[in-house]
Amino acid sequence: MTEQTPLLLLIEDDPPFRSLLATTLEGQGYRVLATDTGREGLLAVRNRSPALLLLDLGLPDMDGQDVICRLRKSSELPVIVLSARHQESDVTQALDNGADDYLTKPFSNAELMARINALLRRVAKLPGGVQEVFQVGGLKVELTKRRVFTDGCEVHLTPLEFSLLSVLVRHAGFVVTHRHLLEKVWGASYIEHSHYLRIYMGQLRHKLEADPARPRYLLTEAGIGYRLFTDDAP
Repeated sequence: MTEQTPLLLLIEDDPPFRSLLATTLEGQGYRVLATDTGREGLLAVRNRSPALLLLDLGLPDMDGQDVICRLRKSSELPVIVLSARHQESDVTQALDNGADDYLTKPFSNAELMARINALLRRVAKLPGGVQEVFQVGGLKVELTKRRVFTDGCEVHLTPLEFSLLSVLVRHAGFVVTHRHLLEKVWGASYIEHSHYLRIYMGQLRHKLEADPARPRYLLTEAGIGYRLFTDDAP
């Protein structure tokens, strides 16, 4: 391995699981830095500049949710939560706090590697992780020019519809929570107005989907939010 090999930071307090996971990741060609506390992990973020963080929520010194909140005050480091907590509220809270993805234990090595690879690809596409042109199937979105096409035909979107779609494009392949979408598109004072999302997502589906009742691109994650489908989604 070289210094160009992505360094993954693993914060996990279960020694056998931490060791097994580190060995698995190294076997896939990654460098791994493992720690068992949130404070040590946050220090490693500052000192070692990892490419991605794998985070357990049940840590001995602080809750993993607090680690995400502290991290997001100064860093956009990609975060995948690995947790035995499977309640919808735990998943939603982690994503709202700034996690990029969430895997519930137990999970397969193949699933984990797919999530890691997809997230690293997304971040690496352009500086800041933003694609100026997004395309999947017959859907094409030009962020800078604010133009949208389906099967080669331009589709007119209202400013709010385009803003909603652009947030999903910037997180393509990953779940975006209701709260995050409402805050980014309408503002912090609208985070409880989930009916706005239902209305505008319905409008987008009618404009972009061949069958709005069975969407191919704009997918619902029940109780959590929405996800824009990609060919290389995890």
